[in-house]
Amino acid sequence: MRKKLLFTVWLLIPIVVLAFHYGPGQKGLARDQAAEKIKAAQLAESKEDWKAAVAAYAEALTLVPADQKAERARLQLAHANARMYSGELPEAIQEMEGLLTDILKNNADPQQVREVRGTLGSAEYYAGWLMRLEGATPQEWLTETELARQNFRLLAEETQKESALTQGYEKNLEATIRLERMDLSELQGLPLPKQCQGCKNCSQKCRSQRTSQCKEPKEEEKKDARKAGVGKRPEGSGS
Repeated sequence: MRKKLLFTVWLLIPIVVLAFHYGPGQKGLARDQAAEKIKAAQLAESKEDWKAAVAAYAEALTLVPADQKAERARLQLAHANARMYSGELPEAIQEMEGLLTDILKNNADPQQVREVRGTLGSAEYYAGWLMRLEGATPQEWLTETELARQNFRLLAEETQKESALTQGYEKNLEATIRLERMDLSELQGLPLPKQCQGCKNCSQKCRSQRTSQCKEPKEEEKKDARKAGVGKRPEGSGS
């Protein structure tokens, strides 16, 4: 009887191993792989190898489950931040705008929202800087700096009880205002920030992105469009 029991247990061992491998084992393996990719990304950042950091963060994102929203948001912010330094400033802005929209919908932790909004504001500030140097029209580069101002102002207002944070956001707000009022010749005499280096055709890319955003109907407009013509005829239509 005992031999039979031991034999049965022995037969079940492969099944248990397989069940673990394709269940919790796979999740644990993915976590370990993601951690390794994050370490590789952080090491690349320390060496200012931003292209490698972008690639490593992107790989880490593929390994983190969709239901781990907070962790994915942190990784995506790190990915976007690395893109900003790698010469993909407009693309980083677009990624962070989408991230901010998502975490606001998911009622994310306020601190995480601040981090995303603050990094986005900085990216918009640098985009405005670079677009001025590239000869963009005031209407175009002011679009970016005004967005930066709005983000920094909101952050300063939200953190009034946290003096250290408020001061930092207020300084960023003041820097953005100075950028808007600065003479172009004065701006040209300043060293180019690292976040702007390597980014080419920033004006054209931002212009295309903003134009695309203007063409996309908002959710409310889509709903109104679906409801149009239902119940009564719009004014001005024929008999």
